[in-house]
Amino acid sequence: MRISSRRFLEAALTIAAPVVLLLGWEAISRSGWVNQLFWPPPSSLWDTAVTMVREDDLFMDIRFSLVRIIGGFLLGAIPGIMLGLAMGLSWPVRVFMMPIATAIYAIPKIALLPLVIIALGTGETAKWTIVAISIFFLVALNTMSGVLSLDTMFRDVARNFEASRVQVFLGVALPGSLPAIFTGLRLALGFSLIVIVGTEFLSPSEGVGALIWRSYSILAIKEMYVGLIITAILGWLLILSLDLIERIVVPWN
Repeated sequence: MRISSRRFLEAALTIAAPVVLLLGWEAISRSGWVNQLFWPPPSSLWDTAVTMVREDDLFMDIRFSLVRIIGGFLLGAIPGIMLGLAMGLSWPVRVFMMPIATAIYAIPKIALLPLVIIALGTGETAKWTIVAISIFFLVALNTMSGVLSLDTMFRDVARNFEASRVQVFLGVALPGSLPAIFTGLRLALGFSLIVIVGTEFLSPSEGVGALIWRSYSILAIKEMYVGLIITAILGWLLILSLDLIERIVVPWN
């Protein structure tokens, strides 16, 4: 009963937070404290959203952004995990890669977009690449930290049983660092959404970011807010999906 009550309370609090935010926004907008032209009440956005679904291919924009986020995320996260494991297990690899990792990690990733466009153009490959570059070292550094935090006893036991490097890599370092890996993946997934929306601002074709930018350009304020709310919902659903995967892959965490 206690576990069920805890889960019910968690679900209620999770729903309560956005509801309180929307009610506060609605109250402030209706009160006249702000200009409804620029701060429309949330209740007035529903009809706009329905119209956008019917007339403006809203779902197509969402699909484009999702494909770019997931594609770029996988392209950057999988190699990032492998490099992070290698950095955690091998001090020469760690010493060699750390200056590059820390230097590139500190650069605002949207600043790399002109270089990516010069190299790859403005197509889908460029968008996937900028997301992958943005999250690669974030995932790698979190994975490395997870490996380094492992109790050395586990590696000693593996060596005593004459485990190969591949067995240590896959049987000790990877499962032991999974909680840290998923922490990095969670951060990287949110960052992927930020980067792709910003990229779509600068290269406004299809996508939720392009929708927001187009709406802003013509002062279609309600359409812009619909795009912003969709971005928030996408971020929440993506993180929720990753949390569900973590519960399956890392049930002991």
